[in-house]
Amino acid sequence: MISVDEQLHIITSGTVDLIPVDEMKKKLERDKPLTVKLGVDPTSPDLHIGHAVPLRKLRQFQDLGHEVVLIIGDGTALIGDPSGRNSTRPQLTEEQIEQNAQTYVSQAMKILDPDHTTIRHNSEWIFDLDLAELLKLLSNFTVARILERDDFSNRYHAQTPIALHEFLYPVMQAYDSVVIEADVEIGGSDQLFNLLAGRELMEKLGMEPQCCLTLPLLEGTDGVRKMSKSYGNYIGLTDEPADMFGKVMSISDEMMPRYFRLATALPVAEIDDVEAGLADGSLDPNQTKRRLGREIVAAYYDADAAAAAEAAFDRQFKEHEAPADIEEFSVDLSEDADAGGVYLPKVLVACKLVSSNGEGRRMIDGGGVKIDGKPLEPETYHVAAADLQGAVLQVGKRKWARLI
Repeated sequence: MISVDEQLHIITSGTVDLIPVDEMKKKLERDKPLTVKLGVDPTSPDLHIGHAVPLRKLRQFQDLGHEVVLIIGDGTALIGDPSGRNSTRPQLTEEQIEQNAQTYVSQAMKILDPDHTTIRHNSEWIFDLDLAELLKLLSNFTVARILERDDFSNRYHAQTPIALHEFLYPVMQAYDSVVIEADVEIGGSDQLFNLLAGRELMEKLGMEPQCCLTLPLLEGTDGVRKMSKSYGNYIGLTDEPADMFGKVMSISDEMMPRYFRLATALPVAEIDDVEAGLADGSLDPNQTKRRLGREIVAAYYDADAAAAAEAAFDRQFKEHEAPADIEEFSVDLSEDADAGGVYLPKVLVACKLVSSNGEGRRMIDGGGVKIDGKPLEPETYHVAAADLQGAVLQVGKRKWARLI
């Protein structure tokens, strides 16, 4: 039987805030399964391992015997979460939200235990509120209280417009906690105001308030900015195993403990040992990073896929061999008579190695393009057709194409 203190150590591993700790301890001492809530607005269909950080914390709660309620915010998504925003978030249609929700749930179930996960849509109760009920709910909050939130306060003082419907967001998220009678709510560190609003509303309605647990926003592979598809520093949950492993191997040594703690399914005690080993030098950083890559790939695929991804990485980078499954392309190799060759950036676009001719030129100038393993000199934009026929093109470290 795991002790309350051991549970607390696991629960607080990798967290930013647990408010309040003493109440959390009392809830655990009752030795009854807690209802742990995570609300997600399906505003994007694709998840990365940064999105998975709170899901992994939910799984830890499940492994400790607690119940998870995953709330799909198809009602709140119509408002748009103002967290971290300096302008009003564009509103999605109900069709977009439902499509994104289906993808989100399928990806989330790669991490959560379905037998101990209840999925609810907050449109079930939000859409049923009549005007009288909504006004009664809103009367529990003041404008001054809502403006305490940094997102709103900063926009107010900068005279940036705040749409009135945005004030409803923290109220509706708080109401979710009331409906499901949450014991604990989990969210990113940018969600603390919303989580505390739920605690406040539960207290005002005479309920035992939820505890609030926040998690850090995981930095991307660049180690600086938060993981985001728009920054190109993300590891997607649906990335191919080899891509996933390669991206993990690109992170800095300093980021490894954070990734182990926030992005793997390893027990907390093992992560503690890894962190200590890296700190005192008893663990080899390269071998540890390889383990990290295998753990992350195996979490979304399996151990065999992780081993194959590592082997592919060695072929591509350690042994300087091209991958075995390079995609093949048949493209126009007509030469420009005036320039004396095939315009290579156009070929790179046709092979989906770059998104535009301009990006192709920049990659060539930066030494990032190779033909059959030989790097091109800067400004080598035209290449003889004979040199391209049947050639293997490489852009950067992980993009390959074979011309046929």
